[in-house]
This record gives sequence, structure tokens and C-alpha cells, in this order.
Amino acid sequence: MAGRIVVAGASMGGLRAAEQLRAAGWTGPITVVGDEPHMPYNRPPLSKEVLAGKAPFESLAFTPKAAAADVEWRLGTKVVAARLAERTVELDDGEVMPYDGLVVATGMRPRRLRCPGPLAGRHTVRTLADAQGLRDGLTRPGARVVVVGAGFIGCEVAATAVGLGVHEVTVVDPLPLPMVGPLGELLARALLKRHEERGVRFALGAGVAGFEGEDRVTGVALSDGTVLPADVVVESVGSLANVEWLRGNDLDLTDGVLTCERLRVGGRPEVVAVGDVARFPNARYDGVPRRVEHWSIPTESAKHAAKALVAHLSDAEGELAPFAPLPTFWSDQHDFRLQSFGVPVLGLDDVRVLDGDPDGDVLVGYHADDRLVGVVALGGHSAAMGAARYRAQLLKQPALTA
Repeated sequence: MAGRIVVAGASMGGLRAAEQLRAAGWTGPITVVGDEPHMPYNRPPLSKEVLAGKAPFESLAFTPKAAAADVEWRLGTKVVAARLAERTVELDDGEVMPYDGLVVATGMRPRRLRCPGPLAGRHTVRTLADAQGLRDGLTRPGARVVVVGAGFIGCEVAATAVGLGVHEVTVVDPLPLPMVGPLGELLARALLKRHEERGVRFALGAGVAGFEGEDRVTGVALSDGTVLPADVVVESVGSLANVEWLRGNDLDLTDGVLTCERLRVGGRPEVVAVGDVARFPNARYDGVPRRVEHWSIPTESAKHAAKALVAHLSDAEGELAPFAPLPTFWSDQHDFRLQSFGVPVLGLDDVRVLDGDPDGDVLVGYHADDRLVGVVALGGHSAAMGAARYRAQLLKQPALTA
């Protein structure tokens, strides 16, 4: 095969894309470009095992499959612009790189709070360097920790901090319950109770107005007038898609990069997107384009996108089914796990306990039009296994739009 495929982004999605391009039959050159200096590594442990000092970097690094051993890696280099009509990308060192196929895999970055106050002492958790810097702060004797944001990462970091022996850990969120957006009130209340029982404090229903301190943060001022003393602040307030380099190409970049059901971008079959930067319609549900920030999505989307891209470049289009994954996520916090299959957020108006009790191990079902669209387990191993038993049923469900 003639020509070159450029993969923009060298995280998990970029690695899986390169591997799947080879699996799909692409024998031409593949160049993966990424701004971090490391080869791709597993990010979920950053807020847990790495932060707790239980996992060295070597244990996180992915080992590329043998078929992708000849892939060129341009690490420590960032893609800063693209001219899709000319089929070129520009790197931050000024090089203009032509391509025949392009994979958008630039992922996300943490959103930062735009509040007055010092920056020193404020952390995010996205990269290995982030986790290492935050660990240094958490292990300082007497550290007072404020976590802003009661979502997945915020709750995981709070749990890890308590596990490290930090005595003052407070989670701040303008919503009334932790993780209430993706889980709904029933499980969010159960989650709050578990965290409080293990020593995490919460300041809910108030946002952050600013940060106190001169050169380094000493406190977090809330919108209700409360000031929380803080030596370490963790900002876990969502993510922004890394799509700025795609501007000027008449693409929908309002929330990630919009794709069709085959993960092609902007009507261009030579450009595909993978991972959590891709906003795609899921034919399994209502067809509304959404980004999915789950660990399984880079692998699943890379497999589908690679087939679509190679089919186009090899003039063998044929039939390609729409991308219709069953989203899956888990979150380990303290000594319990959240395990989910499906899209619970589509069924928040009809939440039913399927097994167990919210005060113990519990399995909850989420329904839309009386159809099961997601399950979430909260508790130990048996609860997680209970959720897994619903996977086959969720896979067999007809589309919501059918």
C-alpha cells in the first residue's frame, strides 16, 4: 500500500489506532505524533495506585503489539494545525507533514478553574507528571486537601488521599450530591454515605469563588462565603477536547470532533477520530452524537475507525456496520467499586433497584420507555459481577429509535 497514515495523539487511542491499522491490513508507513515524552501508558491508575505510591510508571506503560513494531513515534512533539483539503498537518517544530490518511486521537485535557488567586498548590490529574506532583503534596505532613469536583476523578482522589492518611480531605461541588449527574440521586446518596463513613468531608451546593494565599494557595473561598483551609487543591472540574489544531477546516468542534456513525470526520473518508475526542452517534441508543470518556472506547473505536480508513485507502469500501459500542466504566474508591454497563444517563427518570440494598452491595437498573439502558453496581466483587450478568441483555436490546 502506498502513502502514509498520520495518527495525531500518542496516548492509548493513538497506540490502539496504530495497532488496528496493521490488523486491518495497512502495510504502509504509520507515524504517531504526541506531545508527552512517554510511550502510551494506562491513565486510570494515576488517581489511585500511582497516587498511592503502589504502582511505578513501568507498570503503566503499554507494550505495542508486534505487528506495530515498525510504527514511527514522534514523541514530545505536538500537532498544532491541520489543512484537511491539502492533507497536511503542521507540528510545533514547524514541520509540515503530508498524509494520505489521518487519525484524530488527541484526547482531552483537564479544565481549569478561572478564579482569582495563586496557582502554586493547585493540581490536576491527567498525566504521569500530574500524579507525581500531586503525590508529593499529599504526602506532606499535615496536608489539608480540598478537591474541587465530585465526579469520578475527584471522588477517586479523595479516597486515595484518605488512604494515604490525610486527615483533612474536603470535596467541593455546586451540585447537591457526588456523581449525581451520571448516577442519579439514589446511588449518589449511597456514594456520599460511604465516603463520609471513611473520613471524606463534603461541601456541596457551593462553587469556588477564589483561592486565598500570596505565592501559594492557603485556602479555597466558596460562593457561600465559607473559606476552607487548604495546602493542596485538586481541580477535577471536567475536561476540554484537544481540537484547536483542527480549526479552520469547517468541522463541528463544539464538543470534541463530530463524526459520522463510521467515525469519519467532516465527510472526509480519509480522516477518522478515535477515543474520547470523538463525538459519534451510537446506533445502539438514540443516535445523538456524544463523546464517551470510558477506558474501553479508545480500543473499540480504534478497531472500527481503522477498518473504515483502510477500506477507503485501499479502494475496498464495501459494507461497514455503524459504530455501536456498549459503554462500560468502573471506578475504584476506598474498598468498593462502581461498575457500569450501558448508558445510565439515558434512564435517570426511571431508576430501579435490581438487587441488594443501597446501604450494602446494590445493583441498580436505568430505564427509558420501560427498556433497560444501563446498570450500575456499587459495592464489592459480587455486586460488580451482578452488573456483568446484564451485559448480554443490554447487547440484545433494540435501538431506542427503532
